Amino acid sequence: AQVRIGGASPHARGQSVAARLLLLLAAEGKAVRGRPRGSWTSHQYRWSPLSAWLPDGLAPWETEAARAELARLWLRAYGPGTAEDLRWWTGWTKTQTTRALKEVAPAEVELDDGTTGLVLADDLDPVPGPEPWAALLPALDPTPMGWHSRAWYLGPHRDRLYDRAGNIGPSVWWCGRIVGGWAQDRDGALVCRYLEDVGADARAAVDAEAERLAPRLGAVRLTARTRGRTWLEEELAADSG
Repeated sequence: AQVRIGGASPHARGQSVAARLLLLLAAEGKAVRGRPRGSWTSHQYRWSPLSAWLPDGLAPWETEAARAELARLWLRAYGPGTAEDLRWWTGWTKTQTTRALKEVAPAEVELDDGTTGLVLADDLDPVPGPEPWAALLPALDPTPMGWHSRAWYLGPHRDRLYDRAGNIGPSVWWCGRIVGGWAQDRDGALVCRYLEDVGADARAAVDAEAERLAPRLGAVRLTARTRGRTWLEEELAADSG
């Protein structure tokens, strides 16, 4: 049996009732999603009862304590960030966010743009700057989806890489900033395009990352599922059409 998701929206689609029930069971702590069935690109997964993984089940959490712990984990992964970043990422109300942060008691730090950010109180030690680095991150990577305020690492490129729902496509990074996007052409070759001038050193580093990634992908063809296509994916699709 199927249910229709999206109502009268042009993006509405039918979806298996079983798929929705499994997600509900997972959210209620009764089922666990395991490895994909087939290749790593499959959207079908093996499911197990929670008891197969944790015979004693999950320890109960009070809601307020659980929110505080999630705020603490978010700051550990994404700090420094702002209360608005956390509110957006969790979907909490402003009041819920404020209460969670009050429990965590983070320290305030000044960000590069002069605004105030939050970090865990035990995370104030200076961090040495890394060597220059490049990365090709996949679509929906959690790094560029961790903050509501993105100008400090994204610049003016939002509409070229994010869809209307805020989902990011494949992105090219240089020294902590998004400078372009990447995709596969119709033959499966990796194509990197830049949205700003990055210089010869950056291009060489990105090319090296592309050469390292290509054999890992092999014959796999990546497609935009559960998100919109980026400008580069649209261009390559038009070229192959």
